[in-house]
Amino acid sequence: MTLTELPTDVRPREKLLAQGAGALSDTELLVLLLRTGMAGKGVFMLAQELVDTFGGIAGLLHASADDLGRVKGLGGPAKRSQLVAVLELARRAMAQQLREREVFESPDAVKRYLQLYLAHRPHEVFAVMFLDTQHRLIVMEELFRGTLDQTSVYPREVVLHALRHEARAVVLAHNHPSGLVQPSGADQTLTKHLVAALALVDIRVLDHIIVAPGLAFSMAEHGLM
Repeated sequence: MTLTELPTDVRPREKLLAQGAGALSDTELLVLLLRTGMAGKGVFMLAQELVDTFGGIAGLLHASADDLGRVKGLGGPAKRSQLVAVLELARRAMAQQLREREVFESPDAVKRYLQLYLAHRPHEVFAVMFLDTQHRLIVMEELFRGTLDQTSVYPREVVLHALRHEARAVVLAHNHPSGLVQPSGADQTLTKHLVAALALVDIRVLDHIIVAPGLAFSMAEHGLM
C-alpha cells in the first residue's frame, strides 16, 4: 500500500502534524524520510525492513552508507545519503548538549551519547571523552580497538591526547560486544592504571562507562573507581 492509498488521518505526515512526532512509531518516522519504496516493496515494508535488519533505531544509528546500500531498495545514493545525514545530525546534537553543560548534570545523557557511538560496534572500542575545567565535553576520541586490557591500551597515549586537548578531566568508555556490561577484572585493572597515569599530570578520571546495546554500566556509580 502506498502513502496516498492510506486514510488521511493515519498517513505519517498528517499524523505527525496533528499529534506530534512522539505519536509516530519508528517505522512511521522512517517512512517520512524515505517517502517512496520500490516495485514489490512499499515504503512501509522498506522502513520496517530497516528497523528489523539493524535491530531497531539504535542499531540503525550506527549504520554506514555501505551498510544501508546492502538493503534492497536503498541502492541509490539519494536515500542513503539522506538517512546517513539525519543520523549524523542526531549524534552531533547530543555532542553539542554535552559541550554546553557539565556532563554529569545529566549522567543519562552521557550514557546515551556513548551508546549511540559505541554500543553496536562488532569489536571492542576504547574511547575517551576529554573535558574542560567545567567538565564540559571538548571532544571524544576512539583511541584503541580490539581486546582491551592494560597491555593493549597504552596509558602514555591517553595522557598525550589529554594534554593535547588541554583536558582537566576525562570519562573513559568502551563497549562489550558480548552484550554484558559488568566490568571484568581486566577492565578494573586498566582503569586503575589510567587513573594513576592521568593523576601524574593532574587530570581526573571521573568515570569509566561500559556500554552494550540498550545497557550502560558506570564504574563510578558502583563504587569501582
